[in-house]
Amino acid sequence: MKTKTHQTIVLNEVPCPFCSLICDDLVIQNKDSKLTVKENGCAKVKAHFAQPLPDSTPALKGKSCSIDKAIKAAATILKQSSAPLIAGLGTDIGGMRSVMHLADNIGATIDHMHSDGVIRNTLVLQDLGWVMTTMAEIKNRADFIIFAGTDASNYPRFFERVIWNKNSLFRNIKKRKIVYIGDKLKTSTGRSPEGKLPTVLKCEQEEINEIISVLHAIIAGNIIQTPKIAGISLATLLKLAKQMQEAKYGVIVWAPGELNFPHAELTIQSICELVKYLTRTTRFAGFTLAGADGAMSANNVSAWQSGFPLRVNFSKGFPRHDVGRNSTKSLLKNKEVDALMWISSFSSNTRPPKAKIPTVVLATPEAKLDFKPDVFIPVATPGIDHSGQLIRTDNVVSLPLKKLRDSKYMSVSDILNRIIELI
Repeated sequence: MKTKTHQTIVLNEVPCPFCSLICDDLVIQNKDSKLTVKENGCAKVKAHFAQPLPDSTPALKGKSCSIDKAIKAAATILKQSSAPLIAGLGTDIGGMRSVMHLADNIGATIDHMHSDGVIRNTLVLQDLGWVMTTMAEIKNRADFIIFAGTDASNYPRFFERVIWNKNSLFRNIKKRKIVYIGDKLKTSTGRSPEGKLPTVLKCEQEEINEIISVLHAIIAGNIIQTPKIAGISLATLLKLAKQMQEAKYGVIVWAPGELNFPHAELTIQSICELVKYLTRTTRFAGFTLAGADGAMSANNVSAWQSGFPLRVNFSKGFPRHDVGRNSTKSLLKNKEVDALMWISSFSSNTRPPKAKIPTVVLATPEAKLDFKPDVFIPVATPGIDHSGQLIRTDNVVSLPLKKLRDSKYMSVSDILNRIIELI
């Protein structure tokens, strides 16, 4: 009689694939394929890693089938389509490379589930350019940090690893000045370890542009006669403008996905133009918090291989970029596509749109769908079930992901490569 061998493995310096900060200092225990975060990490990652590997099978319209049959059915749908859409794109760099290969072969349009936020940044970069910094530069050098429209709560360890990091080369982190501009922001994390409270300028998200524009005007030497701007006193803005000019290394942080109102790219543009003006006399830079579900990786791979960021169409035999027309929402609403492939290998909470066209879903085994797609294939998660790479939110670091446990599920890249062979 064979006895089951119980094995416990502890892995150090593990990168987290569930947030675009990609914190790479996790200590993970693997006990009989059950993962536990033993050191570091946040509540979000602990919940993800603690989730057991569920039992799931490929399915055709809700009926279980073999992986070979599911892959063949997916290939048939895409091969017969004249205008396919590959969306979601929640995968790692290897998976995104395969997406690009497949899209080029079948003339598909590609779009990420978080493209709305990414595109707001892209429009500003394309039109006027920007001056940006990195997580390491903020940690080691910044003395004045403004959070415009975000509190970084969607990136739980940002303050721990970047703002209040005791290992900073900027030895006097207690002297860092933190400012929040916006509405419904959780500002408690902006309180320094010594108890110094941040400055909070409360205004509607849509009014941030007005605040930033007035600060730019003040710093440029213009006289402002209005006593209040977006509910903020002129005296407060004059003081803030002076602090910005006196900063040795200032940073304005925003999260494009949280600036969710019409023409929010104009707010980002105002921030970037203010930063560029300040660099005439001091050191100032922008920093963006974005890229959940592999969005930064998808955007970069698209740029490398097609010459364009996300929302690219390959139907003409060459890449065409259109941020409006090539959005998932627009294409489905206007019925401009006749097949959909949705990819989501990180989170079970990201659900594909329900469209009245043949749909292939590549998602985590625990995904709870609102409908039965024509083809469902459970996929492995990068950084847990297989190794891979992801690009961090600041776009300067590509971090290698580790395989932490054995899994029966295939990676997105392996599945797509098999589909490509059949087309």
